[in-house]
Amino acid sequence: MQLGAVFPQSEVDGSPETARRFARAVEDAGYDFMLAYDHVLGANPDDPEFAGPYDNDDVFHEPLTLFAHLAGVTETLVFGTAVMILPQRQTALVAKQAAEVDVLSGGRLRLGVGVGWNDREYVALGEDFTTRGRRIEEQVEVLRRLWTDHLVEFDGRWHTLPDVGINPHPVQQPIPVWMGGDAEPVLRRVGRVADGWAPRREPEDVESQLATIHDGAREAGRDPDELDVVARMHPAGEPDEWVEKAREWRDVGATHLAVDAIGMELSADQHVDIAREFIDAVTDAGLDGD
Repeated sequence: MQLGAVFPQSEVDGSPETARRFARAVEDAGYDFMLAYDHVLGANPDDPEFAGPYDNDDVFHEPLTLFAHLAGVTETLVFGTAVMILPQRQTALVAKQAAEVDVLSGGRLRLGVGVGWNDREYVALGEDFTTRGRRIEEQVEVLRRLWTDHLVEFDGRWHTLPDVGINPHPVQQPIPVWMGGDAEPVLRRVGRVADGWAPRREPEDVESQLATIHDGAREAGRDPDELDVVARMHPAGEPDEWVEKAREWRDVGATHLAVDAIGMELSADQHVDIAREFIDAVTDAGLDGD
C-alpha cells in the first residue's frame, strides 16, 4: 500500500505556514500522498433546518489552490482531493485548474470527486443539487477530453463544448480520477468510469461494495484490478491496533491508506506527531510500498 495523511484543515488555523509545515513534515516522514477535504461554503449552524458535520466556523482551504502552493515547497508528495464536490462546479474550469496544479507539481495530482451532501453550497454556487449524481459521470468524460484532446467538440445532456481546448495540458494524460460514495448506483459508476474508489466505511464492510464496483468495471469492459482503493483510517487506540487495521485494509485490497486524525482534538503539531508515529508503526510492520 501507498501511505498518506489527511490534512486536518478544519481543526487547525488557516495560515499558509501551518499548511506548509504539515506537507513538508509528512513528506519528510516518508508519506507518498496527502489528502485534503473540500467545502466551498459553510452554512450557519444556528439554522434549525441545517444538519451537517461542518459549518461556516470550520476552516477549509480550497484544495486545488492549496495544492498549487504546496507543490512549490515539496518534491515527491502526491496531492489528492478526498473528495472535491464536482457537480457544484463548472466542469471546464475544474479541468483548467486541475491541469494547472498537475503542471506546477510535475504530475502529482489525483482528483478525488463526489456528489456531496450540502444543498446550500449548490444553491449558492448556482448548480442543481437534485441532478448531481447523473451529471458527475458526464463531467468526468468532459474532464478527460479536455485533459487529453487539443480541441474538444462535445454535445451532451449538460455540457456543450464548441471546438475548444485548454492549454497547458496536464502532465498526466489524463489525471487519475477517484470517486467517493457507497450507494449501489455510485459503486457501479465507480467501476464504469473512475480510476479508483475512496470508501468511507470499515474494511469488513467494503468487500461486498468492491464486488459491485468490479461488476460495473467488467460490464464496461474494464479491468477491475487496475482500480485504486483509497482508504482512510482513524488512529484510535495503540500503534499495534493501527497496524492490525492497516493490515485489514491491505487484505481487502486497499492500494492507498491515509491516516485521518480529524476529530481527536489535536493541535497542528500533534497532528504531525501522530502522522509520524503512524507511518513508523506501519512501515515497521512491512505494510508500506506499492
